[in-house]
Amino acid sequence: MGVRKSYRIKKEDEFQDVFDHGQSVANRNFVIYHIERPDAKHYRVGISVGKKVGHRAVLRNQIKRYVRQTLLELKGQLPDQVDFLIIARKGAAHLDMAGTKRNLIHAFVLAGMLPQTALDTPAHSTTK
Repeated sequence: MGVRKSYRIKKEDEFQDVFDHGQSVANRNFVIYHIERPDAKHYRVGISVGKKVGHRAVLRNQIKRYVRQTLLELKGQLPDQVDFLIIARKGAAHLDMAGTKRNLIHAFVLAGMLPQTALDTPAHSTTK
């Protein structure tokens, strides 16, 4: 199904607030801006995949689908009182679903939104 509407940041001013006042962390493929919202019932997320990542809408939409699926799989583990933005970098265009999940988990650990042990899960391990 994806990420429900109540879990999304869609308004420009809300997006900008997280962007301007939130803390950021990054790895090669994703940047995460996050800001605390003590009054929130659950987290909210905004996803941005710009044309620099891929000129074709099909590719940008695929990246967003991978990100939403990863969020769905991590739903119970992410903190509730947070708004965050996930911004894809150019390298995200070359990732498959497993690579996207691995990179997002790494970025969430860097942001302090997931415990360090999340990096050790079987979905994150590489067998290449």
